[in-house]
Amino acid sequence: MRIAEILNQCQIYLSFISELELLSFRKLSSLEERVIKDFLNDIIIIDINEKIKDFSLQLRKNNGLKLPDAIIAGTAQYLNVPLLTADQEFKNIENP
Repeated sequence: MRIAEILNQCQIYLSFISELELLSFRKLSSLEERVIKDFLNDIIIIDINEKIKDFSLQLRKNNGLKLPDAIIAGTAQYLNVPLLTADQEFKNIENP
């Protein structure tokens, strides 16, 4: 099953960290940037707040995640939504 089929009709949330990562690729073409920005306009970008900071700090301390990964996982925990990723760094993080 393709990810688009899984996410069809779902509300998608994205940490501001992921937004920055998507838009900061050095060799991003103007077409790729436009496609990414169109996607970002269709979802909800979550900025950091005190609760996300708390979740992120605990995840970093307990799981040794890199800070950006801890913020991404902390955002998912704050929202109580599944963290969808292929990144193995998140394999020990519990999903709701």
